Amino acid sequence: MTDTAIPRFTGDASPYAGGDPYADHRTADFPFTHLVDLADRRLGAGVIAANDEFFAERENLLKPGPAVFDPEHFGHKGKIMDGWETRRRRGAAATEPHPTPDDHDWALVRLGAPGVIRGIVLDTAHFRGNYPQAISVEAVSLPGSPSPEDLLAPDVKWTVLVPRTAVGGHAANGFAVDAEQRFTHLRINQHPDGGIARLRVHGEVAPDPAWLDALGTFDLAALENGGQVEDASDRFYSPATNTIQPGRSRKMDDGWETRRRRDKGNDWIRYRLAAQSEIRAVEIDTAYLKGNSAGWASLSVRDGEDGDWAELLPRTRLQPDTNHRFVLDGPVRATHVRIDIFPDGGISRIRLHGSLTEGGADALAARHGELGG
Repeated sequence: MTDTAIPRFTGDASPYAGGDPYADHRTADFPFTHLVDLADRRLGAGVIAANDEFFAERENLLKPGPAVFDPEHFGHKGKIMDGWETRRRRGAAATEPHPTPDDHDWALVRLGAPGVIRGIVLDTAHFRGNYPQAISVEAVSLPGSPSPEDLLAPDVKWTVLVPRTAVGGHAANGFAVDAEQRFTHLRINQHPDGGIARLRVHGEVAPDPAWLDALGTFDLAALENGGQVEDASDRFYSPATNTIQPGRSRKMDDGWETRRRRDKGNDWIRYRLAAQSEIRAVEIDTAYLKGNSAGWASLSVRDGEDGDWAELLPRTRLQPDTNHRFVLDGPVRATHVRIDIFPDGGISRIRLHGSLTEGGADALAARHGELGG
């Protein structure tokens, strides 16, 4: 089901007239875009199949950043677009030249992390007259690594997240979702054909408790394991969620950087761990942050929503472009962690290594069951 209060865009955009191609792009402040993108390539997402990608490859859907438009970029098949674009559908005969109401193109998307979906954005940027008339989105949860053939088997039951809905060209078409279930894959449908530039799937990671149990010790704050950023003091240059993405940062804007403070305060991020846990070791990485890394950092923990904050790591000097490792004297129980940096600047990654408590594991398993896992 979708929220009718979300802004809707329909109809063609004006032909490109030169200048900034995003000047007339239609978009809105959707209420779910602060949540993690479950279809982020960094988490392992992929477009694993499509019935047609004649003009532009399906993989473009998940590229980071906004779609790029080059008005003079043509190839032997025609205009090359930065998105997924299918050929024009035709009817069965000269007497029936138009596609049937049921004709449509589709793409299968594997989410990078299984989770509960709160909102979807299908952006038709630069598809001004060649966007789909309507779209629909379905989802399913299957274990393991199913093939396209597995997903398309007749006995697989898909859940409709976005019913067939008219969309607009050169617009960020957003849809709120209220299905309280855990999903692993999406099927994106274009009715009857056309192009979509980008797909973003915002929600909450719902990890597999059996996998985390098998790991034993893991990064309790990592997005892929169910950690999340609850709040941050500043997101001026880059999102705080970057600090719990997989892998090490590969460039400066792949971390978290705040604006320059001109007061006596400090910046901070508050994290919720995968579940109640015992932390044993910490990493604070400032990779690629050189003249703008945080000067000092401290860590505090809280056990429960209303628990008191207690010091985990005292204020400690940080070096630029360095991974700092700290082994704790003993396991520290927590559900939340807060990092304070002084006075401003940034970090690229934080890793909180440990394991779930018995209560945390039980709570995670119960939630997994509620979501149909």
